[in-house]
Amino acid sequence: MINYKDLGLVNTREMFAKAIKGGYAIPAFNFNNMEQLQAIIQAAVETKSPVILQVSKGARNYANQTLLRYMAEGAVEYAKELGCKSPQIVLHLDHGDSFETCKSCIDMGFSSVMIDGSHLPYEENVALTKKVVEYAHQFDVTVEGELGILAGVEDDVVAEHHTYTKPEEVVDFVTKTGCDSLAISIGTSHGANKFKPEQCTRNAQGVLVPPPLAFDVLEGVEKELPGFPIVLHGASSVPQEEVETINKYGGALKDAIGIPEEELRKAAKSAVCKINIDSDSRLAMTAAIRKVFAESPAEFDPRKYLGPARDNMKKLYKHKIEEVLGSAGKNENC
Repeated sequence: MINYKDLGLVNTREMFAKAIKGGYAIPAFNFNNMEQLQAIIQAAVETKSPVILQVSKGARNYANQTLLRYMAEGAVEYAKELGCKSPQIVLHLDHGDSFETCKSCIDMGFSSVMIDGSHLPYEENVALTKKVVEYAHQFDVTVEGELGILAGVEDDVVAEHHTYTKPEEVVDFVTKTGCDSLAISIGTSHGANKFKPEQCTRNAQGVLVPPPLAFDVLEGVEKELPGFPIVLHGASSVPQEEVETINKYGGALKDAIGIPEEELRKAAKSAVCKINIDSDSRLAMTAAIRKVFAESPAEFDPRKYLGPARDNMKKLYKHKIEEVLGSAGKNENC
């Protein structure tokens, strides 16, 4: 058993309480490799922001659980090396699909886990989430549950259509499970193609404009659970400049569209205190690598293309922290 506190990590409890009170959201960035991790930590330290390092089940299998444990510990020490005296870093399991996966992550030093039982019948979702909470809370690990289903594809999480969260269910769910935060569905979705063209309109330039988020559902949840931490998944905005770069240098992303950043800013000022961003980072990384390969076809040194990719991701992370989520400067001890 490895306790996350021995790795220098924190859980989400105090972090979320401050975010709700302060009207901002904590960035939850998924990572799969060293360059992504470096970029996240650099951005968080330079902006003095708390940060959540997210690992999906697929990413954990890709990276290896033992290496991840040391990467997380290294991230804390790296942040200190960069000048942050007291880093606020969470290691979080994204979309845990079973009690066994969540338990394994807790035992290996994760400070927060998500159990996603949203695809199950309601009572089964309650029972599974409660079981994870009871185990996690023994070690002061925080737990995120989910009500409602997000459309799209992310690793093993696949759903053709989204189902909005029902505000009338949230009090019962939180009360019965004891979860520390709740992911809800208000129209965000996973992946770079969040909406089909027929769901969107087009502006004068012919660019797809996605349907607005269901803020009435969010308001309904907030009314039922005042002050309770709410989470948005699938919140990448799919920067069109990155999509254009990818396509310019041989990519084939068609009708890639995300969540407008002004809607995410609005959500961050509410009880939404954690916003998940994954696809945007993948796009920034891929765009930079494709550019190097196209402009320098003889290049084969990984540092020469992963370095620019890291820099481009860092630029993206800092933009999200400063301009979208509002968490810059919220780690007073950094």
